[in-house]
Amino acid sequence: MALQQSLQQKLLQRLSPQQIQLMKLLQVPTAQLDERIKEELEENPALELGNENDDHDIDTQEEFIGDNNADNDTDGREDDYDNIDISDYLQDGDDDVADYKLRDDHYGGDETDDRVIPHKVEVGFNELMLQQLGLLKLDKTESKIAEHIIGTLDDDGYLRRDINSIIDDLAFRQNIETDEATVNRIISMIQQFDPPGVCARDLQQCLLLQLERRIDDGNNVELTTKVLQKYFDEFTKKHYEKIQKGLNLSDDQLREVIQQIVKLNPKPGDVSTEGSKAENYIIPDFFIFNNLGKLEITLNSRNAPDLRVSEGYRDMLKEYDKGAKKDKRQKEAVTFIKQKLDSAKWFIDAIKQRQDTLINTMTAIMNYQYDFFLSGDETDLKPMILKDIAEQTGQDISTVSRVANSKFVQTEFGTFRLKFFFSESMQTESGEEVSTREVKKILTDIIGEENKKNPYSDEVLTDMLQEKGYNIARRTVAKYREQLNIPVARLRKIL
Repeated sequence: MALQQSLQQKLLQRLSPQQIQLMKLLQVPTAQLDERIKEELEENPALELGNENDDHDIDTQEEFIGDNNADNDTDGREDDYDNIDISDYLQDGDDDVADYKLRDDHYGGDETDDRVIPHKVEVGFNELMLQQLGLLKLDKTESKIAEHIIGTLDDDGYLRRDINSIIDDLAFRQNIETDEATVNRIISMIQQFDPPGVCARDLQQCLLLQLERRIDDGNNVELTTKVLQKYFDEFTKKHYEKIQKGLNLSDDQLREVIQQIVKLNPKPGDVSTEGSKAENYIIPDFFIFNNLGKLEITLNSRNAPDLRVSEGYRDMLKEYDKGAKKDKRQKEAVTFIKQKLDSAKWFIDAIKQRQDTLINTMTAIMNYQYDFFLSGDETDLKPMILKDIAEQTGQDISTVSRVANSKFVQTEFGTFRLKFFFSESMQTESGEEVSTREVKKILTDIIGEENKKNPYSDEVLTDMLQEKGYNIARRTVAKYREQLNIPVARLRKIL
């Protein structure tokens, strides 16, 4: 059997440690970036938070790090680091050096440390409600009624159960006889608890309860309250012209009302659920403002931390480099310092690249969906896939995906996850490409306006969409309806 030899060329793409670090940072949402930076600060004493009063900035630090052996002039400042031999803290090349021994403000020789290390204590929503209940002056029966009402609240913090059902539950399960007036009075007490909006019967009441807490903030709150009281349905359907005409509002007044409402929390029960607060609160990564018809975008300032390389570590490196001869332990110390300085530089660079990537990606999305950000109307959304944004930004599709899957943008129409703006396309009767999200929005509107005593079947919905010019099959209508969590016609029927 003859043996054959052949030459093959393979193109392998390997990510550098810096690129891997950037990819990981891109996936971190704004809400968790602070924690990630704290971890890096704890692991690398050569990285520091900047000070507004310092003359040094990130660019200055990068310039220095570019040449660790540069003979830069010192400023003549005496530093505690001058008297520290870092090799004393290195054992057999181990990089694990206690942070406090490498800083100016380390503690004295007393080995005992009575400092209390703070830790985060999470309180569940139900427990938070019961804690506040304990502050009310109620008799034993009233307390049991209140506890039952709190236990009836759903995950969003709403009281969905009707009063008569609550009265029956109390009678049969706890042998408590009460009346509607008593239950309503206790419900009103619970509605004053934090977070604002809890124990509301529906979304409208939830938002109004929150506005009641802000009544002293001025006329804008009163105007917003009036809109929610008289034009709630119109607001949810974004019929802003009806609201503006009905209340004789100027464009600025309408814009202020919208901004007031989008700041309210539609799910107050989620605020204090167990787990990380970063997971419970949606912190926007971007803000888009409509400035007289021109869109402006800003990045959440929490994405731009003021980081710098430790000046003390740089001074130590310069001192060691001045030495003519170095023993093994001193060489290890120099290697350790350089590693930490390089790591600090890489992290600062990665944070800066993260900022640039985020703003470039969001700007491309904003420009692509410009009409939607002006109107807030989902039918204005264009078909857009990851490749479209990747081509506009010159980024890899996987990079765009990392940004889109974990980031949020706040607009005057609400806060959206970036992946909301991505959708496939379909052709209309005229051959025009439209977003599938546009079709779903129209489908939702049709079903929302149907007669619930005789709801539309999927066949009828298909015909209605086709009459509007959308070439769509019945099975596609059924798929979109299911994706929208809308039941079939027979389950939507109200007798």
